[in-house]
Amino acid sequence: MHSQGLQRSQVQQGTPSGVSRRCPCAPGAARAPAPATRASSSSSSSSSRQACGASRSGARAARSGVLLRATQSGGIAREVLRKPDRTKVDLTDDRDFYAFPRLVTHVDDHFLAQVTQLYRERVPPGGVVLDLCSSWVSHLPPEVEYSKVVGHGMNAAELARNPRLTQFYVRDLNTAPMGWEAKDDTYDAVLCCVSVQYLQQPEAVFSEIHRVLKPGGVAIFTFSNRMFPTKAIAAWRDAPSGYARTQLVKQYFMAVPGFTAPEALTQVALPNRPAPLSTRLPGPLSTLAKLFERTASDPFYAVLAYKEAAVGTAVDTRVGGWAEAEAG
Repeated sequence: MHSQGLQRSQVQQGTPSGVSRRCPCAPGAARAPAPATRASSSSSSSSSRQACGASRSGARAARSGVLLRATQSGGIAREVLRKPDRTKVDLTDDRDFYAFPRLVTHVDDHFLAQVTQLYRERVPPGGVVLDLCSSWVSHLPPEVEYSKVVGHGMNAAELARNPRLTQFYVRDLNTAPMGWEAKDDTYDAVLCCVSVQYLQQPEAVFSEIHRVLKPGGVAIFTFSNRMFPTKAIAAWRDAPSGYARTQLVKQYFMAVPGFTAPEALTQVALPNRPAPLSTRLPGPLSTLAKLFERTASDPFYAVLAYKEAAVGTAVDTRVGGWAEAEAG
């Protein structure tokens, strides 16, 4: 497992700390003893069928490379992707692909303005933030202060240029999706901008996000139709629309018990800007205007959910001016 954690003046390497091992099948975990006798042949047949089913399930998990954990809060309840869905065109090491710094943004300014506004409304000021799959810019609102912003990415030179990061670390989530260098219940928000399409083991990554989020903390994934096609997974490349990709990310959240129902957004209202023309026109004209607005800039999609808080504690979702994702 390749992992490297860095701060401005320090390099950290070694075994991740604070890892919660919740898998009952993990090495060293206690196992129930086998029954000493068989009550009947029918019981034996039933046990055999169950064992066979468990074996097939384990084989599927092994083939996909996803660690299936118990269906408790934060565990992986089911696999969303099949093995072919996880494949990439470029099979070379991701670390080689991202070795050269790319000090650019991959989406337009209107898209990024919506990302920043979404963070402004959903990420608590003064909170502890993890910017997942980050780079040289985090798109956080410049006027808001946070107690700590931790950056994760694949290129240390890019991360070192990011002025919002308190510290950062390099890790390949496709080869080491679990066991992050963070204790349970660490972050108030986990953010990921235009990178969810590259995750080959999203179920494991979302399970780990649940682990490191504080109760009531938010996970926000934003994306458009842009990608490195040779590095995006097949399920993403083959999805026929932004709506289909939105549903896919919602399924990632739903595969991990302990998240609130995911919200899907296709626009964020920007302050001090006129309302979109589509909201001021009637009937068919509004539909045409909306189509033009969606094609005039990079289409915006966001899927977010909160880690369920303790029983009896409400989660403040702070909804304001959101539009649910719609087909098309």
